Amino acid sequence: MPILEVLGLFLAGFVTGAVNAVAGGGTFISFGALTLAGAPPIVANATSSITQFPGYVTSTLAYWSDIKAMWRGALLLVAVSLVGSGVGASVLLALDNVQFRALVPWLLLAATLLFAAGPWLKPRRRHAEAARQGQGLAAPLVQLPTAVYGGFFGAGMGIMMLATLGLTQGGDYHRLNALKNLLATVIALVAIVVFVAGGVVDWPAAFAMIPGVALGGWSGVWLARRVPQTALRAAVIAVGFALAFYYFWRG
Repeated sequence: MPILEVLGLFLAGFVTGAVNAVAGGGTFISFGALTLAGAPPIVANATSSITQFPGYVTSTLAYWSDIKAMWRGALLLVAVSLVGSGVGASVLLALDNVQFRALVPWLLLAATLLFAAGPWLKPRRRHAEAARQGQGLAAPLVQLPTAVYGGFFGAGMGIMMLATLGLTQGGDYHRLNALKNLLATVIALVAIVVFVAGGVVDWPAAFAMIPGVALGGWSGVWLARRVPQTALRAAVIAVGFALAFYYFWRG
C-alpha cells in the first residue's frame, strides 16, 4: 500500500474517531474513504465495521456501572442482537458487489436522513421514564430489525436504537444510551466475526485507519469544547448526501 494512501486512511480514521466522539456519524467518513481508496463496497463496509469497533467497546466501558445494574434485563435484547446481526451480515455476504453497490446510495440516503433527524428522534427524559420496563415482546421485536440493519450496513444504527429503545424501555437517557452502546458492541462483534470468516476485510486498510480512529476519538473531547456540534453534524450530513449522490451518479 503506497505511503500516501496509508496517510490518507489514517487521516480519515482520525476524522472518523473525532466525529464519532463529538456528534456521531463517523461511519460515513470511514466508508467513503475506503471506497475512494478503491475498496469494493462490501469490503469497504466490512472494513469500516472493524475500524469502528474499538469505539463501541470504549463507549460501553464508559457506561459499565449502568450496564452492571441492568444486565439481566438486557439478556434477551443481547440474544436478539446476536441473531439479527448474524442474519444481516450473512445477507450482505450473500450479495455480490454489483448488487450491494445498487443498494448503497439508498442506504446512504436513508442513513443520512436518519442522522439528520437524530435530534428529534432521541427520546425525551419524560417519555423514557413513562415507558414500562421491557414491554413484553415489543422490545425484542423492535430490536431485531435494528440488529439486522446493523449487521448489514450499520450507518445511523445508534440513532435508530436510541429511538426504538425509548419506546420500549424505562429509565433516563443515560440508561438508554448505555444499553444502546452494549447492543451496538454485540452487533458489531458478530458482524466482524462473519466478515472475517467470509474473507472480505481489507486488513492493511483497517490497520492504517484504527490508530487514527483511536487518536481522533481521544482528540474529540478537546474538539467538542471548541466546535459546535451543529457545525459537525452539518458537515457529516453534507458528506452523507455527497456520498449518496456519488453512488447514484456512478449507477
